Parts: sequence; structure tokens; C-alpha cells
Amino acid sequence: QVQLVESGGGLVQAGGSLRLSCAASGLIFSLNDMAWYRQAPGKQRELVAVVTVRGRTNYADSVKERFTISRDDAKNTVYLQMNNLKPEDTAVYYCNAKLGISSKWGQGTQVTVSS
Repeated sequence: QVQLVESGGGLVQAGGSLRLSCAASGLIFSLNDMAWYRQAPGKQRELVAVVTVRGRTNYADSVKERFTISRDDAKNTVYLQMNNLKPEDTAVYYCNAKLGISSKWGQGTQVTVSS
């Protein structure tokens, strides 16, 4: 059974930093493209960042230069380093593992940025 467990969310002041982690089990981690999505209240879920199996990264324009996604295949873990956080970054952040047509989600972790 695939499990994606996010951690590292919390409450932070604007300008602060957080590091999210997503620990995966029940899948061949190194074969999956890994991504972070977020969903703010009343809004659709949106892609924040993705790291492919080859290590290529891509970011939403709103987080470029502030967020960094990385993966550690030895630990089956993907990270999202978030710097210079803004109130508009407030959302539930979800981890996603994608392999072909298979797409698995974690339960999400809340990030709240106060102004």
C-alpha cells in the first residue's frame, strides 16, 4: 500500500522559512516523478514544484527564486524548502507521486504565513 506522509508545516511569519518533507513507502520511489501541490481555501489545487526521476525541477512562477524542491532516493523522501514566505503561500501542501497514469497523494500539511 502506497503511503505519502508529509511533515514540516506550521505557522510562520512573513519572510520566514519552512522545510516540508514527504516520506514515501509502498512504491519504487526512484521511478516516480515527485511533486508538491497546494490548495488554499476556496481555490483549486495548484502545482508548486516538481522534480523528475532524472532530477529536473520545475516551479510555479509564484514560487520561483523562493522555493526549492529536492529528492533523496536513498531515503524515499522529497523536500520543499520554502524561503521568504508570503501570506499568499498559506495553504495545505500535498505531496504527489506520479508514475505513468498512477498518481498518489499524501494527506497534506498546513502552512500558514502571518503578515
